[in-house]
Amino acid sequence: MKKTFFIFLFLIGCSTVSEKIDENTKKEEEKLNKLLNQTEETLKIEMGKPDKIDFKEGSGNRFYIYESKKLNIKCERIFEINNRNTIIGYTSKNCF
Repeated sequence: MKKTFFIFLFLIGCSTVSEKIDENTKKEEEKLNKLLNQTEETLKIEMGKPDKIDFKEGSGNRFYIYESKKLNIKCERIFEINNRNTIIGYTSKNCF
């Protein structure tokens, strides 16, 4: 009986953690979507100086890379900026 109760509590806890991660991921996506079609300067104001800047040969696009760690999990956000200094895309990995 006790074992079943503890398994039940564990499953509820896992569900709660999963819901919290989903909620934070949704907030992250909403925040980053607001930066689409904004200027490079706006990105720097919102996110600060990027950790790295990469260039895509031929297109002239730049990729601003922001890295951080939370609970020993590496978060990486990459923003693509075209030659008109406009944010045209992003990716976000493990940022919650």
